[in-house]
Amino acid sequence: MANPQLLRDMTLFVEVAKRKSFSQAAAVLDMPVSSLSRRVAQFETAIGLRLLDRTTRKVALTAYGEAYLAQATRVVEDAQRSFDELVAQAKGPSGFLRVAAPADFWVIRHLSEIASDFVRRNEHVHVHLDLLGRPVDLVQENYDLAICTETPRETSLIVRKVGALENGLFASPDYLAARGRPRHPDDLGCHEVVLPTAVAQAEWRFQRGEEAVSASVGGRLSCNSLGLARRMALAGHGIAQTSLINVERDVRSGRLETVLPDWRIRPTEVYIATTSRLVPAKVRGFIDHLTRHLGKVGSAHITAVETGTG
Repeated sequence: MANPQLLRDMTLFVEVAKRKSFSQAAAVLDMPVSSLSRRVAQFETAIGLRLLDRTTRKVALTAYGEAYLAQATRVVEDAQRSFDELVAQAKGPSGFLRVAAPADFWVIRHLSEIASDFVRRNEHVHVHLDLLGRPVDLVQENYDLAICTETPRETSLIVRKVGALENGLFASPDYLAARGRPRHPDDLGCHEVVLPTAVAQAEWRFQRGEEAVSASVGGRLSCNSLGLARRMALAGHGIAQTSLINVERDVRSGRLETVLPDWRIRPTEVYIATTSRLVPAKVRGFIDHLTRHLGKVGSAHITAVETGTG
């Protein structure tokens, strides 16, 4: 018969190893740091190998710890998934779900509805939404998943593409009346363009049917916020590239006009990032719910992508 403490100790080791910190792991596990340190030390003694090197400033994996972490993580995740599936069969997904997302207009507009509908369907789940203007560390900051519009840099994350936002160029009627309306991407060189990155010049690609062109664009204003770019365009400061869902109401009301409507630019892809493929029922359910929702808002210029969560 397996030692009943073995899985618990493996779980403690995995939490410390993932965070490289006893204090952070103890906070997540809701136990004293001294108790956690003692249990991990006893676990190493039982194995007969040192898994972690400890100093006053940091915790690092030994070569044995590196090799063991992958195996232990799989065992712990499998056990957690089995438990979650049993709980889900009994009462549905449950627990506290922490979601990180960009503070973009389309997220604010749709994520509230998505989260509200999800908790209405799953009474034992609490969803917390953090809207952030920066990349997140899912492990260190203890998020269950992140919604992002750029591929995360961490190669260890599991990334699923769940949709794409259609983009376009937009300007105010006053700006176009004063500066003229571009008829071809090459005409953008004579215009003020609100750039999405901290550069004064950029090269953008456009496509119209089988025709593809590159155009140099530039401007004296740039920002990394779709909401701020929209406001700059509304104020007549230039032509902004943003998602259609971000400005559809402005276009309908006439406050903004589409620039180069016959030309398409690269869509913004929407991703879900998790730390593992073996996600709990609450995470798997939320990802499925989000993907289904994106498929229902085609009129809002979002294209959903079929994804698997296994």
